Amino acid sequence: MTDRPRVVVTRRLPKPVEDALSALFDTQLNADDVAMSAEELAGAVRSADAVVPTVTDKVTAEVLGADPRRTRIVANFGVGYNNIDVAAAKANGIAVTNTPGALTDCTADLAMTLLLSVARRAGEGERHLRAGDWSGWRPTHMMGTKVTGKTLGIVGLGRIGQAVARRAHHGFGMRILYFNRTPVPQDQIADLGAELCTLEELLAASDFVSLHCPSTPETRHLLNPDTLRMMKPGSFLINTARGDVVDEAALVQALAGGTIAGAGLDVYEGEPAVTPELLGMDNVVLLPHLGSATNETRIAMGMRAVANLEAFFKGDPPPDRVA
Repeated sequence: MTDRPRVVVTRRLPKPVEDALSALFDTQLNADDVAMSAEELAGAVRSADAVVPTVTDKVTAEVLGADPRRTRIVANFGVGYNNIDVAAAKANGIAVTNTPGALTDCTADLAMTLLLSVARRAGEGERHLRAGDWSGWRPTHMMGTKVTGKTLGIVGLGRIGQAVARRAHHGFGMRILYFNRTPVPQDQIADLGAELCTLEELLAASDFVSLHCPSTPETRHLLNPDTLRMMKPGSFLINTARGDVVDEAALVQALAGGTIAGAGLDVYEGEPAVTPELLGMDNVVLLPHLGSATNETRIAMGMRAVANLEAFFKGDPPPDRVA
């Protein structure tokens, strides 16, 4: 028997994180790295003092309402926490934390990777070469879109949005437009020359639109048939935020009909399922939710989750409490 808090971890985490958790708590790790079912998550809530889920675990009201209930804190591994029913957590007296900040740079890097890849047809070109279809250089072969000096519209100018804006503005001389539901302090963005505008204005003027807003009821299908039609002809959509910000069926229609030129996606509405039509489109770059996928970042995220748990069980305020 142990008097250490019992912690259930829903997926494999980087070894330094698992070691830190095991050193501090009575930790149950997921050695097989198989996603837990709703019943298994509810079992964890009944049997453990804390649960460490990932952004793909659906921690619903039913899971959080498991009776008898032992869990007092859900320490999410991820900056987004739309996978957790926060209202239900509050109602059941369960704290919720996330891991902000640690993944800002890597997610911004990946957004720029997608932007450059779709503009310059990099994914399509690699497939072309690997298939043995390249017959050599010629002046009109696989011409893409220039990035330098173009206009980038950023939807959600928080930490990651600002990091993308800096890379685009300082690295590629891009003009920055932004739409944000809350005011952004001018001292945070003074070096960007960023211009605040409405969503409609941003979509109409931007050569590239990059999404960095959270998943909320208000942002669900923010990009839909109507707003996709507002986008500038020949423009590109980049999404490293959350899949449900985009109506994927409407995006397929916009891409197939030439409403927009292409898209770079790291997240999906029905993740891990991807709308089948997207898989066959050469003007789309698809990545398997790699935004934070570097050793340094995933370890840093895990250590933030550890810090939140350690503070909570010491009776101190968790540094990243969201509920």
